[in-house]
Amino acid sequence: MDRREHLMARAAAGYREAFGAAPARFYAAPGRVNLIGEHVDYNGGLVLPCAIDRETVIALGPAEEGTADACVEAVAIDMAGARGRVDLAGPITPGAQEWENHLRGVIAGLAERGHAVEPARLAIAGDVPMGAGLSSSASLGVALALALSDASGAALAPATWAQIAQGAENDFAGCACGIMDQMASACASAGHALLLDCASLEHRPVPIAPGLAIMVIDTGIRRQLTTSAFNQRRAECEAAAAHYGVALLRDLSPERLVADRGALDEVLFARARHVVHEIARVERAADALAAGKTAVLAEVMAASHWSLSEDFAVSLPAIDALVSLVADVLGDAGGVRLTGAGFGGCLVALVAEEMTSAVRDAISTRYNPGAALPARAEVFAAQAGAGLIRIG
Repeated sequence: MDRREHLMARAAAGYREAFGAAPARFYAAPGRVNLIGEHVDYNGGLVLPCAIDRETVIALGPAEEGTADACVEAVAIDMAGARGRVDLAGPITPGAQEWENHLRGVIAGLAERGHAVEPARLAIAGDVPMGAGLSSSASLGVALALALSDASGAALAPATWAQIAQGAENDFAGCACGIMDQMASACASAGHALLLDCASLEHRPVPIAPGLAIMVIDTGIRRQLTTSAFNQRRAECEAAAAHYGVALLRDLSPERLVADRGALDEVLFARARHVVHEIARVERAADALAAGKTAVLAEVMAASHWSLSEDFAVSLPAIDALVSLVADVLGDAGGVRLTGAGFGGCLVALVAEEMTSAVRDAISTRYNPGAALPARAEVFAAQAGAGLIRIG
């Protein structure tokens, strides 16, 4: 039994235990790792994520026959079998359970677009690590948007699943995230990264050169995104954009960044500086990724990490130490940086395949962050985006 089959079996067993029946369909949406372009999605910039071979699986079936109340019932297997129930007839508002708020927000988002959700029952299981910066929440939201829209007869584009899932996270789960994570989960292609313009949602696949491995290095340091400084960073970016008279920092050139600084304080200037220069790094990284130019990847990913650490202040001393350790091992054979929102979570490294063992060895023998969990490195495959994976 492979990884996905194991998840489907867990979801099916949870469904049978909760509802006393077998599910009718299975859907999946992957997590993602962002290769470069951090904290620029909500500033309208370019990003380069890829979907990973870790995902949320939803087992779905119709409501119980003879049930008078129109509702969606759900069981979250990874939350100790927590149950959720959304009444489709009444107003839909946020509740006490964060995972259920994604369900509530997706149902509300579909309704806002004129798609009435049919009563259904579902069970949710996943293997995207929570709190590690690999978008377990986006994976959940996209899987829910796909499953509930499909079961209700609404043929929506993947980008629409992403927008609905983002709205649920913003308005119901309380995190002011951009669209990158959801678009990667919904629209990625196997074996490719996704070069995404977060303002227009235009995107194209970027091949990952043969001989390159994507390593995700879990620092062992967990975070809770909605209670971190993430929302504060977004507010700081909006304040900086207002100072420069642009709608989004994506519209600010490197020249204007300096020339029009005026009385902008050091913190807001540093936030803007990170965003402007990070956007410029993305296309260069995309070209290097497709061509397998590891020395260029080493350069741009190092610049990205230290900008996140110094200008955006979302790294930690232990994470900086781990980045330096991996970079020393790699030299020009690949790059490494903090990925995700920061304040803990994971690093991403793009490395020559023959270097993966050396990276693992260095982490296991030379890194001790004092974290609750030991650091570990895994090689991930670039997976396709969300879809229906089985009927019956």
